[in-house]
Amino acid sequence: MTIRIIPQRFTPQLQGVLRIVTALLFLQHGAAKLFGVPHVAMFDGLKLFSLLGAAGILEVVGGVLLLLGLFTRPVAFILSGQMAVAYFLFHAGDNLWPLLNKGELAALYCFVFLFFSAAGPGAFALDRE
Repeated sequence: MTIRIIPQRFTPQLQGVLRIVTALLFLQHGAAKLFGVPHVAMFDGLKLFSLLGAAGILEVVGGVLLLLGLFTRPVAFILSGQMAVAYFLFHAGDNLWPLLNKGELAALYCFVFLFFSAAGPGAFALDRE
């Protein structure tokens, strides 16, 4: 016997809400890098044509597309790859464990985006499947 707190018929709506909330949270990273809002001291003096500048562009453009639910599968696949690169380039060298190398968020975003690349946008998307 399976006990369901939330009926399975609400899966598309919850998937859509997860996509929207993830996109809004992810957008903050790009906005901080490119526009300085919210201010993060580590990004002061960031050059647009740098690795972090390119990441900021991907985060803003990809975040907006995910928020709207446009091109969700390919965008999520690209962002999943970006977060895998971010994890291994900026976090894994310090320590193997995400809790210790502060890479938990990059790892989590990587797999959430991988999920959306396979499962699609869910409800509330402009390019509904």
